[in-house]
Amino acid sequence: MQQLSVQQLDEWLRDDSRSRPVLLDVREHVEFGICHLPGSQHIPMHEITQRTNELDDDVPLVVICHHGMRSMQVAMYLQRLGFEQLYNLHGGIDAWAQEIDASMARY
Repeated sequence: MQQLSVQQLDEWLRDDSRSRPVLLDVREHVEFGICHLPGSQHIPMHEITQRTNELDDDVPLVVICHHGMRSMQVAMYLQRLGFEQLYNLHGGIDAWAQEIDASMARY
């Protein structure tokens, strides 16, 4: 698992020459409803063990939460299951709202 800054993710998403990663948002339903990155796949952390079959282990996977701690735990879990292309969004959606998209709602 690698740490990915919000700036690095922003560059990746803007780069049409790179394949788009799956954005896995592991926050709770209420949090996801407040704000999320467009195109994110939403699987709350407490559901991940029952829903890993919904994830493709052959594509880059960026795990996202509010500040980066829950996503790191989920990424470590997925790594133990054999996922290899894992990235934890350092600072989470809150860092994205502060540093990339000031119009995004914060909580």
